[in-house]
Amino acid sequence: MSQMLGKAKNFVAEKVANVKKPEASVADVDLKGVSRECVTYNAKVNVSNPYNHDIPICEISYKLRSAGREIAHGTIPDPGNLRASQNTPLDVQVKVAYGILVSLARDVGADWDIDYELQLGLTVDLPIIGNFTIPLSKKGEIKLPTLSDVF
Repeated sequence: MSQMLGKAKNFVAEKVANVKKPEASVADVDLKGVSRECVTYNAKVNVSNPYNHDIPICEISYKLRSAGREIAHGTIPDPGNLRASQNTPLDVQVKVAYGILVSLARDVGADWDIDYELQLGLTVDLPIIGNFTIPLSKKGEIKLPTLSDVF
């Protein structure tokens, strides 16, 4: 009896492991805006949905790191759905306080940018499987705002 139960568990685990899952990629990270409180960067994320029905996105979590330390983090609860059998573009807005950017000034080169690593976790609710998090990461350089961006 226990062998039969073990075989059934292995069968189900194998089927679940081979289920198609949404795939995602970070296309770009750009300066979006400047306010009195912070600088906002926008990460453009593309997510493909292999299913013929919409999939709800539970949350998007993010961490922005630069110079070996975390400069921003947060979550975006319930950002919508992944469209059925399509690519869905998502905009993830990351807000960074000025004080943190000033402390990163030593990393700024002549071209006024900083090296970054953006880590995203896109949590979707898949049928049968339940909540599934797609981990994403992107490294690159982002521009710091100049005086002309502020005024």
